[in-house]
Amino acid sequence: MLLSICDPADPRLDDIRDLKHSDKEKNLVFAEGPLVAGRLVESRFPVRAVFGFGGRLASFMEHYGAELESRGVPVYEITRETMGEVAGYDMHRGLLVSADKPEPLSVGEVIQGARTLVILEGVGDHENIGSIFRNAAGMGVDGVLFGASTADPLYRRSVRVSMGHVLRTPFAHLAGTPTTWQRSLDQLREAGWWLVSLTPADDAVELKDAIGGHDKVAFLVGGEGPGLTTHAMRATDVRAKIPMAEGTDSLNVATSAAIAFYERQRSLR
Repeated sequence: MLLSICDPADPRLDDIRDLKHSDKEKNLVFAEGPLVAGRLVESRFPVRAVFGFGGRLASFMEHYGAELESRGVPVYEITRETMGEVAGYDMHRGLLVSADKPEPLSVGEVIQGARTLVILEGVGDHENIGSIFRNAAGMGVDGVLFGASTADPLYRRSVRVSMGHVLRTPFAHLAGTPTTWQRSLDQLREAGWWLVSLTPADDAVELKDAIGGHDKVAFLVGGEGPGLTTHAMRATDVRAKIPMAEGTDSLNVATSAAIAFYERQRSLR
């Protein structure tokens, strides 16, 4: 199955060409390293090609070779030097898989059968988005919804930081502009969801008190710095705060979300 390529100009390497500067423009999904690459192969994302070298590629093929062959996915064996020259940076993880983006899921598909959701508004940092997905997967959150002005969760850095969980945890985008997307939350409220805004405001309800007794809970978190907009918080049922030490004002958005997920888990026990 392995197809050896020695020429960096070979067009079969175009998926990963100048990846450091052009992955947003390619409209593809990329997984780096064996763990994340395996999760991509196991996901609903249509795999295009596998690129790798050395023991990492050999081990990966032992696990996924038959599956890749059954799908007709090409596997290209190249040197570390060639991969680095083509991609634009050193690929020390030894493995890179490209995939097409599938049809997006609908909000209805994401919330079907779910009990815990997180909704992002204006979160622009790809590492924070990746961390939120990783935290969500580890603490039993069933899906992620995106309000307006949130960065692409399938950007290469988000996929890597999420440890591939962005490929496994269902997500969808809520319709609307930065000032109107909150109306889409009516769909959740009509389906019985309790909407909780996370905010450091002094007059907010403590987190554990805000979520107790509710079967379906959706947490809203806002962008780095400004947090949730007033429009978003007004569209929720309660504003909740995380108790913090005196002299501190807020936590990182991914950290705040993780604490909320943990508190939700405790409330379900």
